[in-house]
Amino acid sequence: MMTPGLIESMQASLAASLPRWGLSSQSTLAFLSHSENTTFLAQDPAARQKLVLRVQRPGYHSPDEIASELAWIDAVIADNVVLTPRPVADRDGHLLCPIPLSGATRHVVAFEFLSGKEPDASDDLATWFGKLGATSARLHAHSRRWTLPSTFQRKVWDFDAMLGRRPLWGDWRAGLGLRDDGRRLLQRVADELERRVEAYGRGEQRFGLVHADLRLANLLVEGDRLGVIDFDDCGFSWFFYDFAAAVSFIEHEPVMDLLQRSWLAGYRTVAPVSRDDEAMLPAFVMLRRMLLTAWLASHSDTETARRLGTGYTDGTVALGDRFLRGS
Repeated sequence: MMTPGLIESMQASLAASLPRWGLSSQSTLAFLSHSENTTFLAQDPAARQKLVLRVQRPGYHSPDEIASELAWIDAVIADNVVLTPRPVADRDGHLLCPIPLSGATRHVVAFEFLSGKEPDASDDLATWFGKLGATSARLHAHSRRWTLPSTFQRKVWDFDAMLGRRPLWGDWRAGLGLRDDGRRLLQRVADELERRVEAYGRGEQRFGLVHADLRLANLLVEGDRLGVIDFDDCGFSWFFYDFAAAVSFIEHEPVMDLLQRSWLAGYRTVAPVSRDDEAMLPAFVMLRRMLLTAWLASHSDTETARRLGTGYTDGTVALGDRFLRGS
């Protein structure tokens, strides 16, 4: 479990390593967040430089998988596909840096700092979702045409990886506070989702390399500019699953229909959307909701899990019931 004491210890050890990225002794290091990984903001007033340091969660991604993520980020930046922070190498040219932190060696990646803030309910979310739809379409087009490096390795986010036989984020049946009646209902939902994604298929126009986590927390807006961060969950999945990821934790809100229309309208300014693609969006949203229910249970040490608790699981059951009624 990531306790405040462990974060402080990690922070102190990481601060001592800041010269590795050319930061001066005047630099400060502040904790940002703990979710899948732990992030810190390093600031060097002398050089007027800011870096975001991401400490990788042990046992989640292999070094080759992290290097592959960084390769895609470099490619989308080089091709001017999306605004996103560039990975920063250390003084020896390494992007993935093993550093002793809190008694164990952890991999650390540095990124350029990108200004902006997460969109919130007071913003015009529909407008931002229009921009996000267009951004997603550009990322998907790049994914389809990009030649993967021979060493490229990322996880496959298919049904088995989410809710099936090899769940990467834990078993949804362990959802916080999930009761037997809810478990039985969600099993019916899972069975229906499996049927739908199998029928939809994994052809190359439907399934490929995606960001997989374009939720509000991973967007930075400033003026009319939209930036994207955190490719840590990128992998191979359905392209239109990216919409489901975008509405993470707000999939139950009344604004959902408007956000979907705006996202689709933005997407269609770049690429077509078939009737089959659009018809699958409710299934992908439900798939993502159940996946997040599993994630909260397996990441109970995060602030998100503590804040949402059993209420999120109850909401998943309610959404599952509505999904089945609409089947």
